[in-house]
Amino acid sequence: MIPSFSVFGKVFTAYQLCALAGILFTLFFIYHLAKKQGKDEVTAMFMLLIAAPGILIGGTLLFGLTNLSSILDVIARRAEYATTMDLFKAIAVYFGGSVFYGGLLGGMLTGGVYLIRKKDRADYADLAAVAAPLFHTFGRLGCFLTGCCYGVESDIGFVYHHAISAGANGVRRFPVQLVEMGLNFALFWLMFIWLRKGKHKGRLMQWYLLIYPVYRFVLEFFRGDDYRGFIFGLSTSQFISLLILLVNGIVALCRKKRPVAQ
Repeated sequence: MIPSFSVFGKVFTAYQLCALAGILFTLFFIYHLAKKQGKDEVTAMFMLLIAAPGILIGGTLLFGLTNLSSILDVIARRAEYATTMDLFKAIAVYFGGSVFYGGLLGGMLTGGVYLIRKKDRADYADLAAVAAPLFHTFGRLGCFLTGCCYGVESDIGFVYHHAISAGANGVRRFPVQLVEMGLNFALFWLMFIWLRKGKHKGRLMQWYLLIYPVYRFVLEFFRGDDYRGFIFGLSTSQFISLLILLVNGIVALCRKKRPVAQ
């Protein structure tokens, strides 16, 4: 496992490398997939590129919200900081990570706004449903190599010694990141096959949002990190998974006998 490495004196994490590889490969793959599907590849690229700021901002904001109590504590002790900039730096520490669901919802919002006036927006949303689990596959590999989002103590797994997350070190941990990586890749492959065969045309994103939350909810029980935040005894991601399933289930029922808008 390679949590970080140095290039010309600058330190990069394995997650950053995997995320960059994921971005480039996903853009390349969706570009060619759009062409084969008879869609405008430029529109597909703009959709993903415009979604990117939403992914970054959404993931960062939700990570901050999971640390809300710590942020409020820093604000309550603001008199201890010499300058306002020192106070902002102390708060910024709690926005130093990312939560996938925040990025997913943020990317769907910004990408959706771009597509709202496209008459064939449902087809491009199908492409997004292929892109999301593909990129996420690279992301979870990065999590494993970096030592974040680590699993519970287990007889089966890996022992970190130099992980970015200090709490991961020294004990054998269940490789929950690799399990999710495999499931993400399987989900990507399912979305890809359905797209090529024309199954669930215009509704692949709906299916993605029905399948992913189910296994994400289960995998959260195998997570060993405690900085994710909890709501009513559930982790933040479990709570969001249930909300997505509820909302998506209602939408699915409402759309069951309605044609897909083109």
